[in-house]
Amino acid sequence: MTVPVLALDPLYSGSLSVSVLLVVLIKVVAAFAILLISVMLYIWAMRKVIADMQNRIGPNRAGPFGVLQTLADGIKLFFKEQSIPDSADRTVFRLAPYLSILPAFLLFCVVPVGGTVSILGHRTYLQVADLPIGALFILAMSGLGVYGVMLAGWSSGSKYPLLGSVRASAQLLSYEAAFGLAIVAVLIQAGTLSTHEIVFGADGIGGQYSTAWHAMFTDAYWPRTFVAFVIFLIAATAEVNHPPFDLVEAEQELVGGFNTEYTGIRFAIFFLAEFMNVITMSAIAVTLFLGGPSGPGIGSGTGVVNTWLMPVFWFLVKLLALLFGTVWLRASLPRIRYDRLMALGWKYLIEIAVLWVIVTAALQVGSDQGWNTAVTAAGAVAIAALAYGFLYLSMPKPGEALEEIR
Repeated sequence: MTVPVLALDPLYSGSLSVSVLLVVLIKVVAAFAILLISVMLYIWAMRKVIADMQNRIGPNRAGPFGVLQTLADGIKLFFKEQSIPDSADRTVFRLAPYLSILPAFLLFCVVPVGGTVSILGHRTYLQVADLPIGALFILAMSGLGVYGVMLAGWSSGSKYPLLGSVRASAQLLSYEAAFGLAIVAVLIQAGTLSTHEIVFGADGIGGQYSTAWHAMFTDAYWPRTFVAFVIFLIAATAEVNHPPFDLVEAEQELVGGFNTEYTGIRFAIFFLAEFMNVITMSAIAVTLFLGGPSGPGIGSGTGVVNTWLMPVFWFLVKLLALLFGTVWLRASLPRIRYDRLMALGWKYLIEIAVLWVIVTAALQVGSDQGWNTAVTAAGAVAIAALAYGFLYLSMPKPGEALEEIR
């Protein structure tokens, strides 16, 4: 497999100047502002869509069609009293909400929203940063969110938030493995860790508006990547505590979960981080599996429409489709039992993800060596199926495990 040369954002190809720093500042501020506005609109759209599904009206008071309802709720929570329990670790208690929201924003920084554009006379990628280790950065930041949850429960000085944070940490760590293995299946085919190269290729082969997306809907890639895509969606849904995996905030069991002792804006920040994570994970899924901003342009020119509008348009279309799917899940599926949540992660998802990485690697090696694709695929899938059957049969059944304990 040919490993492409690491790409570098053309913004940094010349000397460092004030205008370059200004471009970086513009991208950072724009990404943060867009993400905050996206969360506000997503919450409004979620409430409206679920209301339509349940034959209700939904928010309709604040602003046109109730679009400012989320902003009104945030302003109300901002001015509410901030209480801290006497038994709490005050420093960590204050810090925990921000440790939850920071990884969500940092994850969005490596997502390519568009192609190569010109800002203040400098050519640059339409993303905050194109790291040579972008995929590893995604894995690192997705795992950091658990620290905010864990520290929030521990610092509250109460047993119920602590139990909620322990359960949340177990859930996040359990699905982290499947989440990472799903990304590995893409990296094996891409041959790069850069998110920009995953979308556009090392040389932008086919043009940045090409319909030949890297992973999905092409003859070479879609069968092997589709399984990884499904695993990624399930694991990411559990990672962001989205229904039906929202055991972190099971009110009927743990009062309110890890954030029981939080009030006002600190309480709101945890939910802001949760919804921001939903948007960020959907954007990462679009980048890794759906070609990011790649898509057909208008004509063959490279004007403002094809340089700015069309890539952003295709990115938003794919992102909105996934976000609508998350709303549909929230409205349709009930919360599952905690033991079944852990069983899904440890007994099924991780094993399938490991075996599918092996299948993907075998298919990639076969493609590089010129082996027959059908024979290679059949052999790899057969070996993976036999391995999974052996693992499944060797697992102790619940009754057997209970008998051994006795």
